[in-house]
Amino acid sequence: MNEILTSKKESIITSVKETFNDVGKVTLFAARFFTEVLKPPYEMKEFIKQCYVIGYKSLPLVTITGFIMGLVLTLQSRPTLAEFGAESWLPSMVALSLIREIAPVITALICAGKVSSGIGAELGSMKVTEQIDAMEVSAINPFKYLVVTRILATTLMIPLLVIYADGIGIMGGYVGININSDVNFYRYTSQVIESITFLDIFPALIKTFFFGFFIGMIGCYKGFNAANGTESVGKAANSAVVTASLSIFIIDMLAVQITDLFF
Repeated sequence: MNEILTSKKESIITSVKETFNDVGKVTLFAARFFTEVLKPPYEMKEFIKQCYVIGYKSLPLVTITGFIMGLVLTLQSRPTLAEFGAESWLPSMVALSLIREIAPVITALICAGKVSSGIGAELGSMKVTEQIDAMEVSAINPFKYLVVTRILATTLMIPLLVIYADGIGIMGGYVGININSDVNFYRYTSQVIESITFLDIFPALIKTFFFGFFIGMIGCYKGFNAANGTESVGKAANSAVVTASLSIFIIDMLAVQITDLFF
């Protein structure tokens, strides 16, 4: 019995040490990013390419998801509001729910699954096949070319995708309202615009930059530090998705607390 308890304690201590070790390595990785991002040369072509891959190629998935979010939220909320005779508040409720919380978090989670895993697998395969070492031999800074450009691209593209998802979700809400009633498009959009204030948009937009930064940084960290062997590529991609998704929830929780405190 004592041996079992001792082994459990040792495994817990080992896992805690590994967690703190990973946190320290990620912190150093982020510090290196902020150091490298300010130094020339600037890899603009690779940055634009990554913006295209991360942003434009994610539009179909974000479009479908955003439309369904607005449609389902409207259909699910309508019966409850109807019980209180508050159906006229439906456009405002849908818009505020999407802009403040639902669209940023769901879009970030989608990008964590699609983008972060892709970055982790891509850089992991480059590490395993020694392409990163070949870049260093060729006098190319692999961190600058591979990591900085991808983190900057996710930091810029995720907020733009969230704004796009907000608009598509609001359009989905309009379709949902008109399934059971006939609401004029001008009336719907007027009520949505009247219900939204600067304090609804600003905090939600700011946290999306942190979502994008951590999605890119975690994907790059997991791929850039993948172990040797093809099996590590899959582990890097899987670990990137899990860690990035968890970081999104943590950032969102902190953002809500800060918003309530200051706004």
